[in-house]
Amino acid sequence: MKIRCLLVDDEVPALKVLQKHISGINGFEIVASCNNAVEAMDVLHEKPVDLIFLDIKMPKLLGTNFLRSLSNPPKVIFVTAYREYAVDGYDLDAVDYLVKPVSFERFLKATLKVKRLLGHEAIVPAEENKKKPEAFVYLKVDKSMQKIFVHEIVYIESWKDYVKVFLTSGKNFLVKKSISSMENLLSEQNFIRVHRSYIISMGKITGYTNSDIQLGAKEIPIGRLYKQKVMDVIHST
Repeated sequence: MKIRCLLVDDEVPALKVLQKHISGINGFEIVASCNNAVEAMDVLHEKPVDLIFLDIKMPKLLGTNFLRSLSNPPKVIFVTAYREYAVDGYDLDAVDYLVKPVSFERFLKATLKVKRLLGHEAIVPAEENKKKPEAFVYLKVDKSMQKIFVHEIVYIESWKDYVKVFLTSGKNFLVKKSISSMENLLSEQNFIRVHRSYIISMGKITGYTNSDIQLGAKEIPIGRLYKQKVMDVIHST
């Protein structure tokens, strides 16, 4: 039996992204798409819904207030452009909190959580037989462009007008790029900026405290301005 989804967002492009992502995953069906919480309320009175993909800042009624008004709400995944509502999301027992723009990989991770909570079998992409190529980037090292596989990058450190890239092999090299440009380059990968001078691979985290991230024996400081975002992402994994 498929998980019945209700999509609620006042932006048509955002609804289309959700619809496209859901079409790439087995085990889900869309019962309705709404532009505001009032319309969503009507749908819930008329149709069975297992999961709501819910925006927060919408006309008429905020998504958080809408959820609070439900006596027996379905599972909810917030999908919003605003990070500052993350605490409200967790207080409302949301399954996940996705920040726009939402990549398919991040979306899939959220739906896996729902699948486990509802006791369904594991989700697989609709085109699972197509092997996904390994992600890589080309970076200029000395005078040549070097192909670097993304999974080999542990962390990146800012060095004035350069960045130093550290690999799983223990090697590191200087690249004439700003750390902001590296952040943009890796925006669709599993990396996060944790400090004005550091970007790390989420998959390489071995532990953390309130002040630093542990990557094996290496400790990376968490910047004050990045702390809330970092903790939100860690707690959602």
